[in-house]
Amino acid sequence: MAEWTDGRHADASVEEWVFAAWTDDASLGVVSGHRLVGVTSWYWAALARPGRPLLHITDFEVPVRADPFILKGEAMWAEHFRDAPMEQWSVGNETYAASLDDPIEALGRAYGDPTPIAFDLEWYATSRPTAIDDLAGADDGYEQVGVVHGVIEIIGEPKIELAEVPARRWHRWSLTESFGVIAHPIAAAHSGARAPFVFPDGTRTDMVLTATGWAERRPARTD
Repeated sequence: MAEWTDGRHADASVEEWVFAAWTDDASLGVVSGHRLVGVTSWYWAALARPGRPLLHITDFEVPVRADPFILKGEAMWAEHFRDAPMEQWSVGNETYAASLDDPIEALGRAYGDPTPIAFDLEWYATSRPTAIDDLAGADDGYEQVGVVHGVIEIIGEPKIELAEVPARRWHRWSLTESFGVIAHPIAAAHSGARAPFVFPDGTRTDMVLTATGWAERRPARTD
């Protein structure tokens, strides 16, 4: 097995950590990620549920702190805290999500009703990390299968409790250049809840929730 470092690589110019979880019946999916780009962090997160507005969070101008796993932006706090290398991470935030009736709005201006939301999640590994087949331009990286326990709180809704739901995480880095989005498997059908994002470098992802986890929507045909 390759030996990877779970924390930050001092010589990396760009580095990214992404955490995702979903229920077995695809009734709920969550994602939380951040990328270090020089002295700035990109932060993004979402809660997606079929038939409900997408709760979409982005802040792409977060100053990198001495502890790069704590992010504080305008009306936003988030963290990806490593409790035990390659074993356990805490994934949390407290902020306002944009409530989007149509997920496609997330690829545009993403204006929606500000909705207070908080993640309080624990990510636990259930397997060893493995190499990512398609690094999308990154120099190195790995993914790891796990489970998530925890709570999501949304103003005006009952508390959402997650108990050992399927989860996955990705860690990628590059010494010289930026890289593309995570190469999720292409979904054969597009009927699940969606979580699209567009990033400052112009890259974008249109994630769709399936019973086996997050996938990528197949681009629409133009012919």
